[in-house]
Amino acid sequence: MPVTTLDERTALVVVDLQAGTTGYPTAHPIADVIANAAALAAQFRAAGLPVVLVRFDPAQAPTGRSEVSAPRVEQTPDGFLDIVPELNQQAGDLVVTKRGWSGLSGTDLAAALQRRDVTQIVVTGIATSLGVESTVRHAYDAGFSVTIATDAVTDINAEAHKNSIGTIFPLLAENGTTAEILALLPAHV
Repeated sequence: MPVTTLDERTALVVVDLQAGTTGYPTAHPIADVIANAAALAAQFRAAGLPVVLVRFDPAQAPTGRSEVSAPRVEQTPDGFLDIVPELNQQAGDLVVTKRGWSGLSGTDLAAALQRRDVTQIVVTGIATSLGVESTVRHAYDAGFSVTIATDAVTDINAEAHKNSIGTIFPLLAENGTTAEILALLPAHV
């Protein structure tokens, strides 16, 4: 469903746009994804709405087995967790460090959003089918209305991105471009 509205207390949730994750090849130019997420972050801040910067710490990753496992990291590389500078991280931003794919699983993000009376989240970031989709699924299950900024997400796999955008997200969220979402923000300024 196309994006129709933003609740009075909507938060922007930016997933994994950090130094250690933005260097991989992606289905869409990462510079465009970051620029769109940065535009949303600037306008959310200007509207007095919460901005959440979610980052992944590989040294805290789950240790369960899977068919395709990343090598275990004992110590997070220097700078890996740094939010990309284009997002212009502010002191008032909520920063959440996750250990798995979802920004809500195993973190206090849902409770932090509820304390701020947030009822809806707009999600951006990477990877569409992993961190973004996991966060969206958990947010939906937690009772938040969810909107995806479709031009502010990308994946390392074009088919996985296409599946998330075309098949999964319409079941869980409204979807719109950065421009469509920004057009709904002025009422909150």
